[in-house]
Amino acid sequence: MADRVSEYLAAFDDIPGTRVYTTKRARQGYWLNQFCMSLMKAENRKRWLADERAYLQDWRMTDEQKDAVLARDYNRLLDLGGNIYFLAKLFSTDGLSFVQAVSTMTGMSEDEYKAMMMAGGRSPQGVRSIKEGN
Repeated sequence: MADRVSEYLAAFDDIPGTRVYTTKRARQGYWLNQFCMSLMKAENRKRWLADERAYLQDWRMTDEQKDAVLARDYNRLLDLGGNIYFLAKLFSTDGLSFVQAVSTMTGMSEDEYKAMMMAGGRSPQGVRSIKEGN
């Protein structure tokens, strides 16, 4: 049974360009996501915007998570346990819309990303497995 669960969960890491939010990622990103949620309060946003590094010292995140926050590397933050809906609090504090932030995660311009989504999103054709290359 444990082997089947491990295989099932490992299959999520084989989906190109996709990070499935598993319980493992939730545990890994707990403090990162709590930090993001703290930005829902105006007084916390004010403190964050005044001195980002000092504000991060209050959170039990890894140095790698803190560095990714400061770099606004959203893809890395997802890899490190961030949940996109929590990360939205961070990019909203920066004045970015969801579309603006997510377009940076795709390597597309905002206009290219909008056009792709208006046309129905990414094609289901193409690489479907990292390890199999298909």
